[in-house]
Amino acid sequence: MTDLAERLGHKPDAKLVIVNCDDLGSSHAANVATYEALRTGVATSATVMTPCPWARDAAAQCDGEDVGVHLTLNAEWETYRWAPITHAPSLLDGDGGFPRTIDDTWDHADLDEVRRELRAQVERAVLWGFDVTHLDSHMGMLQLRADFFDVYLELAVDLRLPLRMAAASAQRLVGFPYRELAASEGIVFPDHFVFYVGVGARPHIEEALADLRPGVTEVYVHPAVDTDELRASFPDWEQRVADHDFLRTDLADLIDKAGATPIGYRELRDLQRA
Repeated sequence: MTDLAERLGHKPDAKLVIVNCDDLGSSHAANVATYEALRTGVATSATVMTPCPWARDAAAQCDGEDVGVHLTLNAEWETYRWAPITHAPSLLDGDGGFPRTIDDTWDHADLDEVRRELRAQVERAVLWGFDVTHLDSHMGMLQLRADFFDVYLELAVDLRLPLRMAAASAQRLVGFPYRELAASEGIVFPDHFVFYVGVGARPHIEEALADLRPGVTEVYVHPAVDTDELRASFPDWEQRVADHDFLRTDLADLIDKAGATPIGYRELRDLQRA
């Protein structure tokens, strides 16, 4: 039991769920699916990848939705690439995009360049008109090593924004108490986080909702509509289309059966700033 639900104005044993759409701006197909889910579906927030080619379109389509920034230091695909928006030589792969793997970023990144790049990504989102509600990390890389986590936490403190936070159970594996460090700085974050490797959310969310704990739980999806562009760009396009279908069909009923209330990150941001 935590006190976050009560601090948000709910009963102490309330079950609250954030449904976040990752990778807004990564493709036109993702933009269409994400805004559909935010406006007519069960999604309650999203995160935009401002270095990606379709991020400006995502900003143009935004109408005040709950959108955070998906802080990006990797471009994982072989031929579909995106790059830093600042001058950051240590964040470039050999072909001019971000490194494809987390290890490559960790091995070569200059932390001062990381700081400038991530701050610029948030500033660009604000300049484009997003009312930024929170921060999270593409591929989770900012949460998995202490020196990179320091940059993640510093940005959240400076901008007074909540953070996506890995589960408490992973702290021993990672080797540092990231939740305690964030809490000590007054950062608000969900109590629980449903993590899985890759794309394809249905089985993981179904399992989590079947045994949902009190407090705030964040689940995430990668929705996209089925287009030629998506198929050409993303090797995992089928799972992204499946996530879109899951948002449109069964997820709302599963949340209802779990006795949960959907909320967004804006509520966490307002609590933190209060």
